[in-house]
Amino acid sequence: MNLEQFLEHMRLQKTVIGGSEAHLYMHELSQEALRITTKLNSSYHTPEEVRKLFSELTGKPVDVSFGLFPPFYTDCGKNITIGKNVFINSGCRFQDQGGITIEDGALIGHNAVLATLNHDFHPQKRSDLHPAPIHIGKNVWLGANVTVLPGTSIGDGAVIAAGSVVTKDIPSNTVAAGVPAKVIRKLDF
Repeated sequence: MNLEQFLEHMRLQKTVIGGSEAHLYMHELSQEALRITTKLNSSYHTPEEVRKLFSELTGKPVDVSFGLFPPFYTDCGKNITIGKNVFINSGCRFQDQGGITIEDGALIGHNAVLATLNHDFHPQKRSDLHPAPIHIGKNVWLGANVTVLPGTSIGDGAVIAAGSVVTKDIPSNTVAAGVPAKVIRKLDF
């Protein structure tokens, strides 16, 4: 399996069977991500160096407007797509195998977790993984310690309150809060 085949497998949301070729390839990607994130997180880097390392991690260039405060953690990296003027604060953890897209102007707060994989519920199939993408719209603000679960989309301009857990889609220009996150108000601009 190569990267293109793996990403297509994930895009189609096919189950990754424990011990399969896709599963073993996922472990190879994890080792590369660990190498790069260890370098990113182990000492001070200029903003230009951070962008270079993040581009190496994702396998695609990030815009000069991209900002990240380490530490940052991921166990893949190759299925992250970042827009312009995106800022990711320190301590964030992305499980991106299933795909994470972050649109222009998004702000990701301290210690946010974006998870795109679920294990199978059946005990004998627990090592099987079910990918589902996350989409963060334009100008979204995720507060500190937000968790976004697989298969969810957050609409443009939405705000997710600190500590919330996003389990279903959040409409544009709303504020959502809680566990699970629920819309608590509409933003009128």
